[in-house]
Amino acid sequence: MPICKLLLRTRRHPLATVFYRTAAAPPPRRDFREKNSLAHPNWLITKLTREGKPDQARALFDGMPTKDVVTWTAMVSGYVRCGHLSQARLLFDHPNSKKNVVTWTALLSGYIRSKNIPQAAALFRFMPEKNTVSWNTMIAGYADNGMLEEARHLFDEMPVRNTVSWNTIISAMAQNGRVDEAYQLFQKMPERDIISWTAMVAGLAQNGRVDEARCLFDEMPERNTVSWNAMVSGYAQNGRLEDALQLFAAMPERDLQSWNAMISGCIQNGELEKARAMFDEMGEKNVVTWTSVMTGYVESGLGEEAFKLFPLMQINGVRPNQATFVTLLAAASDLAGLVEGKQIHQIICKTATQGSPFVQSALIGMYSKCGDLGTANSVFDLAKNRDLVLWNGIIASHAYHGRGKEALALFAAMRRSGQAPDGASFVGILSACSHSGLVEEGFEFFRELVKDGSLEVREDHYACLVDLCGRAGRMQDAAVLIKKLERFTSHSSAIAWGALLAGCNVHGDVRVGKVAAKRLMRVEPNNAGTYMLMSNIYASAGRWKEAARVRFKMKDQQLKKQPGCSWIEVGRRVHVFVARDKSHCDRDAIYSLVKKLHGQMRMPRLEPFTECSAHVSVHVR
Repeated sequence: MPICKLLLRTRRHPLATVFYRTAAAPPPRRDFREKNSLAHPNWLITKLTREGKPDQARALFDGMPTKDVVTWTAMVSGYVRCGHLSQARLLFDHPNSKKNVVTWTALLSGYIRSKNIPQAAALFRFMPEKNTVSWNTMIAGYADNGMLEEARHLFDEMPVRNTVSWNTIISAMAQNGRVDEAYQLFQKMPERDIISWTAMVAGLAQNGRVDEARCLFDEMPERNTVSWNAMVSGYAQNGRLEDALQLFAAMPERDLQSWNAMISGCIQNGELEKARAMFDEMGEKNVVTWTSVMTGYVESGLGEEAFKLFPLMQINGVRPNQATFVTLLAAASDLAGLVEGKQIHQIICKTATQGSPFVQSALIGMYSKCGDLGTANSVFDLAKNRDLVLWNGIIASHAYHGRGKEALALFAAMRRSGQAPDGASFVGILSACSHSGLVEEGFEFFRELVKDGSLEVREDHYACLVDLCGRAGRMQDAAVLIKKLERFTSHSSAIAWGALLAGCNVHGDVRVGKVAAKRLMRVEPNNAGTYMLMSNIYASAGRWKEAARVRFKMKDQQLKKQPGCSWIEVGRRVHVFVARDKSHCDRDAIYSLVKKLHGQMRMPRLEPFTECSAHVSVHVR
């Protein structure tokens, strides 16, 4: 043993003190006993907050006689992790708190997660010390909230940048359409990793520059599954499904996201059968997989198939999420399946998604389209957080049922609550005015929309107003509106001209109807419905030759209109009918009742018809 260590260990030796003072001895050892005693409780605080038990973690924190900066940071980070940002700030501002750059960055990330960017920016400015993680966190916060100029300015100010810094700003620029700037930054990078390459490939593909994305993909020094998935998704999103399928087949390794990307691509490109074949072929499936296929069925008008898939999903132990429920409620709406919709609602009530505004809005829409406006109102009344999506949903529901006055009252209540209407709100209220014959109110809302410079007047707003004029018999006003719309959009609006043609059919306006039909035939030359409406307009005016000429023209072009289909649910049994259907076993009684209803509808003063009191749900397509 060296003499210095021997002397220092022998405290009573007379030479020990002298030798310690004169020799170039190393500094005394630190006492790690206190640090070791804090290691376990610090770890436990982190563990409890990760398990969602911040109150237990705080009790442990308060009971600790000694706390170091790790303890304080663990508790602040735990509060942030659990979403208790106000508690985190109170602890952070405590007079006895111990903070370092990690503590400051934890609180900064909390403000960014909660979308409180002004508070995050203020905290960032006051940070006594910043490291690269702090700068990257703030840049990502700006970028994720669409504040690209602020993100770029902060990036330019960074004293030291790492690859994460470059990747963050490149991804932000590319995802927001500024792909040229992103590519310039990519070229300037001192060092690139696989994330840099993948971000640039995805950015180019998302902005329609898929061939450039493929060139960059081929140049990559190395690729991982995420890189392959980005390129496959890029091809699919740009309508090049065959290229996507070829690349998918060439993948050296596929993960769950690869299969999901390909299935979604097939659905987006109208290849539902291919999507289902891949779904059946793949092994592991997650909630995204199941929901994507169900969404594909619903968007293709095959809601029954979506309902068949849902029990299989549950059998396989996959829990539905918010998107799954919204998709299934849309299926129930399309099918007027009130029973199925109620069953989905019961399942929703047992999950955390029942408070989601998107799910609640889907429930309101489902009940409304299934004829149960009372329950739709109940869902709205029970909602705790009424955001704009929910208000728009209930307004649209009343519009759908022709309850214009109630829709107007709800629109006013929404404004009183502090919610400013958006474009969808005005579509709902204009539709409500149209379905209820509130012509002057509709024009007043449209004038307000035009006057409000913060909202864009869209094609569907004009279409609603045209429909309003058409229903009220003001065909000339409707035609003027469409021409005004075309000056803004530089193209013919099929929706607006279709609404006008339908109005002409109701009111027998041949002159304006001919103009509307000509415009529609230019935009949608293969739409058989246009020919049928124009033929009906001629027939109602007694101009049989013109009606026959339109029919012959339709026949020459080999256009066929699908017969109208309706179904009605009585006693949990669905009865399906098509136009002039005589196949139903009760057809004589049905036609007798329809004839009686038709006669009463034509009476000058329509009284409520009470003979048929069965509660049914009807959907006409």
